Amino acid sequence: MLKGLGGMADMAKMMKAAQEMQGKMAQLQEDLKSITVTGESGAGLVKATATAKGELTALDIDPSIFNSDDKEVVEDLILAAIKDAQVKADMRAKEEMGKLTESMGLPRDMNLPF
Repeated sequence: MLKGLGGMADMAKMMKAAQEMQGKMAQLQEDLKSITVTGESGAGLVKATATAKGELTALDIDPSIFNSDDKEVVEDLILAAIKDAQVKADMRAKEEMGKLTESMGLPRDMNLPF
């Protein structure tokens, strides 16, 4: 009969841990909105800044690249900078998630939904 109570205590611990994880995940979601990364192309002529959630927040273009003959090149540089920022945002989000899972005693590379 006492064994059953021990199981309930373990279940209570698991529920508490799950609630803690949920709280930490919610906080991480908020933190990812304020972490920024910058992607570049054209040796820094075009820079795109995004949050770790992947939201583009800024675009910086060096005026020296504005030449009507190079319109396609400029468009390509802008797309490349945005893609670079998105890749960095994804990597940063995974890094932050790895820190969270590791701090909770889970494998660093465990894919938790968010």
